[in-house]
Amino acid sequence: MTEVYRGRFAPSPTGPLHFGSLVTALASYLDARAHNGVWLVRIEDLDPLRESPAATEQILASLTAHGLESDEPVRLQSRHHQRYQQIIDNLLQHGRAYRCICSRRQLQESQGRHPNRCRKGSITADRVNHQPCAVRFALEDEDAHWQDQLLGPQCQQIRGEIDDPVIRRKEGFYAYQLAVVADDIDQQITRVVRGSDLLDMTAQQCQIYRTLGSRAPAWLHIPVILNGQGQKLSKQNLAPALDNLRPGENLLSALVALAQDVSDFTTTDPVAHILQTAAARWQPSRIHLTAR
Repeated sequence: MTEVYRGRFAPSPTGPLHFGSLVTALASYLDARAHNGVWLVRIEDLDPLRESPAATEQILASLTAHGLESDEPVRLQSRHHQRYQQIIDNLLQHGRAYRCICSRRQLQESQGRHPNRCRKGSITADRVNHQPCAVRFALEDEDAHWQDQLLGPQCQQIRGEIDDPVIRRKEGFYAYQLAVVADDIDQQITRVVRGSDLLDMTAQQCQIYRTLGSRAPAWLHIPVILNGQGQKLSKQNLAPALDNLRPGENLLSALVALAQDVSDFTTTDPVAHILQTAAARWQPSRIHLTAR
């Protein structure tokens, strides 16, 4: 029985959608449509200290203006804290996670080793009642190998303790590395199309998938879009918001950035026509392997 393709686009609501995010959203959407698959939108609203109250509505409005609408109800990660905590409790119970009170400075001075012997289980729940405490996933040493659908064979070395990712921050916020895997499993995501800036996290996430009893999705990492200064186009670098009144022009620019065939398109074409035709022509192998 053929596995049903399920993909997703998962922005953080730290500001309105910009061109770099549109390129990623479009690539994931076209990949799903080219495989007759399901495409989902997930809002990764895990960090209230960085999020804009209006950003979620702005992002969804931009996606709608560009014809990129989720096939299922949009998921907000902020509504799934209980499930994340249950996973963390289980990991702690089985020794695959540990409480950590070390500061970044302490870890840097110790070359990533924990001077408080956190990984040995020395930081108990009783001890952290009055002290900020993060929770980290306990990685196993591994030379991780996988096949990226664009970049080809990949290998990353994992060194337990030094590379252990935070899965709940000292402020009590649930961290990306846990939530993204938990939701991909829960939403049965089979293929992830995302920016190559997240490539270095893949091996860690693959190990978390396995620990949670699931198979990792297939990966397709596309180059990030750069600004005029050679920086990743991002909200932190003040990337301008998309003009929702020019969806055809924005989509064609995104297709050009993805090195796709834009022949016969015009900026006045209906959005639905652009997306349907682009999906029929979708060739990930055409994407340039370097950032633009």
